[in-house]
Amino acid sequence: MKFPFWIGLATMIISVGFVRWTTTSRSVAVTKPNVVFILTDDQGWGDLSLHGNRFLQTPNLDRLARSGAQFDRFFVSPLCAPSRASLLTGRYHLRTGTISVTQGWERMRSDELTLAEVFRQNGYATGCFGKWHNGEHAPEDPNGQGFDEFLGFCAGHWNNYFNTELQHNDRMVSTKGFITDVLTDAALKFVDKNKSQPFFCYIPFNAPHSPHQVPDRYFDKYKAEGLDDELASIYGMVENVDDNVGRLLTKLDQLGLAQNTIVVFATDNGPNGHRFNGDMKGIKGSVDEGGVRVPLFVRWPGKIRTQTRIKPNAAHIDLLPTLADLCDLHFKPAHPLDGLSLEGLLLGKTNTLPDRLLFTHVAGVNNNLLPAEPGGARTDQYRLVRQKGQTHLYDMLSDPSQTTDLSAKLPQQVQTMQTAYNRWFDDVSASINLFRPAPVASHRVLLQAPEAHFSGKVTYKQGNGWANDWLINWQSPADSIWWDVLVSWPGSYQLSLQYTAPDAARGTILTLTTGNQTLQQTLPRGFDPPLIPSPDRVPRKEVYEKTWALLPLGKLELPVGNHRILLRAASIPKGQVAEVKALLLTATR
Repeated sequence: MKFPFWIGLATMIISVGFVRWTTTSRSVAVTKPNVVFILTDDQGWGDLSLHGNRFLQTPNLDRLARSGAQFDRFFVSPLCAPSRASLLTGRYHLRTGTISVTQGWERMRSDELTLAEVFRQNGYATGCFGKWHNGEHAPEDPNGQGFDEFLGFCAGHWNNYFNTELQHNDRMVSTKGFITDVLTDAALKFVDKNKSQPFFCYIPFNAPHSPHQVPDRYFDKYKAEGLDDELASIYGMVENVDDNVGRLLTKLDQLGLAQNTIVVFATDNGPNGHRFNGDMKGIKGSVDEGGVRVPLFVRWPGKIRTQTRIKPNAAHIDLLPTLADLCDLHFKPAHPLDGLSLEGLLLGKTNTLPDRLLFTHVAGVNNNLLPAEPGGARTDQYRLVRQKGQTHLYDMLSDPSQTTDLSAKLPQQVQTMQTAYNRWFDDVSASINLFRPAPVASHRVLLQAPEAHFSGKVTYKQGNGWANDWLINWQSPADSIWWDVLVSWPGSYQLSLQYTAPDAARGTILTLTTGNQTLQQTLPRGFDPPLIPSPDRVPRKEVYEKTWALLPLGKLELPVGNHRILLRAASIPKGQVAEVKALLLTATR
């Protein structure tokens, strides 16, 4: 069948136009810069040979810094989860719901717009490989907050760095090797898989956070320098990170992606202990300079000049607007941003920023989580520190080590900064809700012991309720353990208890109640294995690993809404109940 000439000509024009459109479209997509964002855990400003550490060797991080921009004064929060919330959202952490590091206070509200969601909205593949620490359950987990792929863990720290189990999206998988190497392997695989499209690869390594575990060759090297076991472990973990950063940079070179990839390196707070940190006062957990000033390096060959030094103060809240501008991302903020774009500084369009106040707050655990202090404020010249009922002022230009308190000499400066801090704190903490039910928004939810509430003599094994801790001293019918949950995935759930118990606990009758529903189950046997041996170089502060039994308790109906799931012992024949690790909820329909 023959078509008229004009139809054939039109078809040819449309075809050529389509090819040109798709080619142009693909070209635009390919020229969008990729982003590799590397974040380390508890690595201080001084944990780099670039910054004068005479023991450490970090050639790859040093090279990364010199091949792009180095920030002289980059500030984060004093603790892990708050820094991560601000880095991911461009907002002060208290606005996001993130207050502290455990017991649910590390959670970030799911309605916060994250870097991953912004990149994904703009056609990027998104991957997260490492420590999340902003919520364990959907929709607050990495997959729920914009990441297509996740490998790592959601808690504040991990118990074992060798041949461990990690979470891959919604299931646990066994891994082989040292954890930093394993996470890098996964990130390299993600980069290779997405080399033909723009990607955002977030690599929040958990090193050099404790426990102090590191391969022999790194540990032995620093022991030979005469360092103690703890410092040799930390520096060994940092050098291992450096080697893995080298692997990432090499991969970008091999794939021809280096020119079109923005590489960002930062750390989440000051050093986790007293060691070389450039003569700054303060460590992790402190609102002094050493607790919050960390490295920030940004490389983009051909766009950011090598050996660029950024002098103005910058902070974690600035990264989202900065990366959005550098990558020309279009998005509508879910909530107002606190940060400023640093694009002009990075691309050499300007060398100044307005002298603004940057604020810091740190909350502890097992106390009132929202006092206005410890807290602080920072201008280009001054640092205000409020803690233990006292207020101090330091001139950071003439006294970077904070040796001289100027609060008595400069009362007007103190008053100005203190008023600004109080106004800021009232603003950012206004939306905090101290009632925090755990979300039940998927078919399987593991409610950990640090998410529980308890009464009587029940307490934490470690004492602080950090990640992976469990509950002990459950001995009386007067003792109780409960979890507050908010169900958005209604249905019938099988409830099972992760526990250990001595033989004397056999025959104890457990009751589980929510609303007008009650389950009852008898402990059929003791199960009390020893702690799992750990390759720690020094004794840890956190709990060790343990094998847990799983006791099915029965099924409950959980409709949409708030519920309290209450666990008690109705009968205790020999004054012994169980140690409790978690309560598992599995939807049966």
